[in-house]
Parts: sequence; structure tokens; C-alpha cells
Amino acid sequence: MRIAVPTEVTPGETRVALVPKSVAQLVQARAEVAVQAGAGARAWIGDEGYQAAGATLAADRATLLAGADCVVVVRRLPDSDVLAMREGAVLAGMLDPGNDPGVLRPLIDRRITAFRLEAMPRISRAQDMDVLSSMSTLAGYHASVTAAARLPRIFPLLMTAAGTLTPARVLVVGAGVAGLQAIATCKRLGAVVEAFDVRPAVREQVESLGARYVETGAEAETQQDAGGYAKALSQDAAERQHQVLSEHARDADVVITTALIPNQRAPILITKEIVQSMKPGSVIVDLAASAGGNCAYTEPDAEVTQNDVLILGPTNSPAAIPGQASQLYSGNLTKFITLLLRDGDLHIDFDDVVMSQTCMTHDGKPVGEQMAALLAGAPA
Repeated sequence: MRIAVPTEVTPGETRVALVPKSVAQLVQARAEVAVQAGAGARAWIGDEGYQAAGATLAADRATLLAGADCVVVVRRLPDSDVLAMREGAVLAGMLDPGNDPGVLRPLIDRRITAFRLEAMPRISRAQDMDVLSSMSTLAGYHASVTAAARLPRIFPLLMTAAGTLTPARVLVVGAGVAGLQAIATCKRLGAVVEAFDVRPAVREQVESLGARYVETGAEAETQQDAGGYAKALSQDAAERQHQVLSEHARDADVVITTALIPNQRAPILITKEIVQSMKPGSVIVDLAASAGGNCAYTEPDAEVTQNDVLILGPTNSPAAIPGQASQLYSGNLTKFITLLLRDGDLHIDFDDVVMSQTCMTHDGKPVGEQMAALLAGAPA
């Protein structure tokens, strides 16, 4: 199987799908790997590293794509690149059809078998392929250090001859992977941290990191779906949640929001009213910005100031840490591609839940009810 690694073309994307260590592993598994010249430059990975790992370099992007059995990417390819691929080839990456169902049409036209890694099932044997967890870990870390840098005061307690400075107070909303990493990072920086999540099962994890778990009365085991994700609240529960979050956000110096619901717009948890009640100089980092944001004032990839509160809406925080983000993503992707390899050749087993749940198109058709519904609403 010939695997192609093109340069990422999504604006602001600095990661690369495979790093040299992963290339060496795939070559050892009897795959051929071709990398577009300069593909790793924005992650500080030179072409010579890929060559030393056993990859060949390709100067022409169209030729690279046309000659590949499998194309691996971080973000989705533009339609022109998909149409340049060999008919019946494989594409794997974070393809995000939910945000743009139009991505399906060229894949179907070229009979591409496309795998969206963000749909990886949350089962034990797929943990080492879970790109969302890897990238969320980095996003939680980056949100914390960004907040610390932008807050006009220091995070830790400081005792000097001139006086004592009290620690900053941080409220983390959502205790998934990103939220837990934000808690851990803010605690290491010396802040006093509180955290909220509608899933009571995460309380033990929050407290084990040294944070205080905020109870709103909206928590319930039924607020967690089979995949471990939070579900939307009822109106009564949402009102109780709003009241408690208002009280805690008012006292916070930093609020980091991470609350997402699969295939839905992110819930508004930090309302305009809450922002208006916060202290001047406070900072909100909204990691749900790509899904609309948890804060009513959030604008994707923009800085907004309301009532002297700074609101940041990053949509691709891992791209700010390109070397290590590429390393983690490449490790996840390599584990997945290894599943497709049998004696160096491509082998797809749709009885394997990892493949069946991540596959979005195959043999000119959408795979699964969700993809079929998306295609029905996509432009012809």
C-alpha cells in the first residue's frame, strides 16, 4: 500500500499527519510512504527526517495524490484534491462532515473510502487511536497558559516583604479531556480551581486533581450518553445551572469553557448577563468556539472585549503547539492505518467496529444513517 502525506492547506493549520517515527513504523509494516516536500515545515520537521525514515519526497501535489492507495491528512482536503485522488482510494483524517456536509459529494463521486477519525468509538482497544482525546489534552493545556498570559495578574500565591498576593481563581466548565487538562495545568500554575460538569461521574476526577467540584443540582447520570459525552439539559436543569454558574463566574478571574454535545451546537453556558457580572480584567477562553461557543459573546478565532472582560475563541489550539500536536496525532493515525494493513496490502474489515464507525463513504455511497442524512441535505 502506498501512503501519501500532503501538505495541509487549511488556513492556520500547522500540523502534519505523519511524523518521521510513524513513517518508519509504516515502512517496517511493508507500506510505502510518500511525503510532499515541505509537509512538515510548519511543525519544524525537515524533509531530511522523512527521507531518513524511509519515505520518498514528492514535489508535485497532484502526482502524489493520484499515485496513492491511501491519503492521510489532519484536516479535510479541498474538493480539487479529492478529485485528483485515484478512484477507489482511501482517505483518513479529521474530515468533519457535520460542519460541512458538502464534503461528501466529491468523495462519493470518486468512490473514495473515507474515514473520519473524530468518530472513533470510545472503547478500550481504540484508546490509542483517539485523536479527539489527544488534541483535547493539548487544547486544555494551551487554554490555561493563554489565560495566564492574558490575565493582568499572576496565577499563584506570592508572599513577599512588600505584601501577599492571593492566587487567581479559575472556573473550568466541562470536565472532559480538555477540561481535566485545564484543571491540572491551572493547578500547577498555582491557581485556585473550581470545575463544573453535568456528569456526576467526573466528580472524583475533578477532585483528584485538586479542584473543587461545583454542584448545581443539574447533575444526573442520565446526562451522559453511551459514549461518555454530556447530553443537553432540560429547561429546569438549565435554569438551576445558570444560577449557580453566575455566582461562581462572578468571583472568577478566568473561565475556561469546554462543553460540547456531539452533532449539536455548543450550549450557551456563559450568558451575556454572566459576562456583565464578571470582574474587569477577567479572561474567558472558550474551547467550544468551533461549535458556536459556550459564551454568548464568543466569536471564532477572535478576541472580544465586553465590560472589560476579554473573551477568546480559539478553534484550533493544538496548531499552536505543532510539533507535539503532530507527534500525538501521528501516533493515533498510525495505529489506525496499521489496522488497514495486511502483509503490506490494504484490507478493510467492516465487521470491525473501529472501521465501521469511522467510515463515512465507501464504494460511491454514504455509510450509515447519519452520513446518508447529511448527503441528502448537501448541494448536488
